[in-house]
Amino acid sequence: MRTLVRRLRGAVGIGLAWGLAWLGAGLVLLAIVGPNAADVPFPLFFGFLGFIAGMIFAGILGLAEGRRRFDQMSLPRFAGWGAVGGLLLSGVMALAIGAESIPVLGSIFALAGAACASGSLALARRASSRGELGAGMDGPALRDGAARELLERRE
Repeated sequence: MRTLVRRLRGAVGIGLAWGLAWLGAGLVLLAIVGPNAADVPFPLFFGFLGFIAGMIFAGILGLAEGRRRFDQMSLPRFAGWGAVGGLLLSGVMALAIGAESIPVLGSIFALAGAACASGSLALARRASSRGELGAGMDGPALRDGAARELLERRE
């Protein structure tokens, strides 16, 4: 049960990170076409799509890579899984707006998914090398002695 909760929390975290990245892309598009160009606000819609794409990617990654650590995964393979997640999202979108949009949406979402997956892996590796991932009570803060000092001061 604990592993499931941890994986769900990780999937939501990836979804939120991708949602923020796609929201930024929506802001750029909004700046290019102007605020009166569409009925749906681009940043919010793109952010929602990014969240869904990130959740799909997290599911694919969990199924395909299993128990591998970030330092055991190659960047091209990680980006490939991101592209697959983008393609799956374009398939879902094509069901909603029509199959003729698959070539355009598929390529855009696949590229965006690959880019976000690459960025996610780079951030995860950076956090892992700094000791920020999985740092609990026995993490880097205790090795530095800062947490131990705080506990002693409380007593």
